Amino acid sequence: MAKPNKKGPTRTVDIFCAKCKAPLYKYRKGGKGALVKCFKERIVTDHTEQGGLCPGCGTEFARDTLVRGTPAFKMIGGKVFFK
Repeated sequence: MAKPNKKGPTRTVDIFCAKCKAPLYKYRKGGKGALVKCFKERIVTDHTEQGGLCPGCGTEFARDTLVRGTPAFKMIGGKVFFK
């Protein structure tokens, strides 16, 4: 198993709706891979009014869940992109 990252995530990304390009979150992302889940404690700025729904077009882009006992949003494939 890989050792846990002691420093924590340092890269901040902006997450947008893939359909209408509305901003959703500013998020502290760890690792280089695709965005599969967003831990709620790492969300810096939340532009959504309801968790998991796009404020621009109303599309559901994520589901509320627990990942390893920590509250998170599980992203629905192809609904979001980040820079």
